[in-house]
Amino acid sequence: MRFSFMIGLTLLLAVPAAAQMPPDPAARIAAEREAMARLAFMNGVWRGPAWSITPTGRHEVTQTERIGPFLGDSIKLIEGRAYLADGSVGFNAFGVISFDPATGGYTLSSWAQGYAGVFPLQITSDGYVWQVPAGPGAIIRYTATIGDGRWREVGERIAGAAPPVQIFEMNLIRVGDTSWPAADPVPMR
Repeated sequence: MRFSFMIGLTLLLAVPAAAQMPPDPAARIAAEREAMARLAFMNGVWRGPAWSITPTGRHEVTQTERIGPFLGDSIKLIEGRAYLADGSVGFNAFGVISFDPATGGYTLSSWAQGYAGVFPLQITSDGYVWQVPAGPGAIIRYTATIGDGRWREVGERIAGAAPPVQIFEMNLIRVGDTSWPAADPVPMR
């Protein structure tokens, strides 16, 4: 009887332990790679005019973006730079696009101008949409259309029931490939 009790107790404890095992990393990474394949059209170097409206007025810049796969193409890295007329960098941002197989959703983790955040990223048939909080009852929504070597992104401030107000636009042309960020890893020796 004691032997049966011990077997029963062992089985009872083993079931929750097995249920807590993490998912197979290979299957998870394969799902991430498959999701990133939908965004392969973004890879490369992009350049073109952009403008934004801030509290200090309208600013026109030359915007560049470089985008490449990382971690075996399971995530996508983005660096954006805005060059002022004198050639100095007036804006610099870094982003990571990732996919969560458990939720089926994409996210954009973003760092710019001393701020950071993680935002849902909705993939569309020809680009994406994402938004950030912009104060009480307001958001900034970015909508990108990418195709035929062109990338147009518009930012709109939306507050309550008021109509959207455009505050940003960039019109980029793909100017080439990039081996960034995966190129030139630190060697073992």
